[in-house]
Amino acid sequence: MATIHSIYKGDLRTAAQHLASGNTVITDAPVDNNGKGEAFSPTDLVSAALGSCMMTIMGIVANRAGINIEGMEMDITKMMAAEPRRIGEVVVAITMPAHNYTDKEKAMLENAARTCPVALSLHPDVKQTISFQYR
Repeated sequence: MATIHSIYKGDLRTAAQHLASGNTVITDAPVDNNGKGEAFSPTDLVSAALGSCMMTIMGIVANRAGINIEGMEMDITKMMAAEPRRIGEVVVAITMPAHNYTDKEKAMLENAARTCPVALSLHPDVKQTISFQYR
């Protein structure tokens, strides 16, 4: 059974519906690739998926260890490469909420981020630059 149903809406726009929840995501081609840039581009979604996956897996690890990471923030920068046009690098800057993290906790959380399923699914040529700031 399908997980997602997508429709091409024309003008380089798509709509993807998550069948279990009914939630819909709209994408547009970016302005630099003949699109309107009025929504996430497909490559933006890949970068956002990487960040969301990192946060989710870090949350699972934090819950198991009794660490509250609510309020964790992430800034994601996607850089495109040419020939072929593809994601060349995703820079993820993670800011952790105030907590007196031990070295063990930091190692667990950072490993969780770096080994999330999306991070492991991206092609090795997509550089992932991950940084952590602890308050």
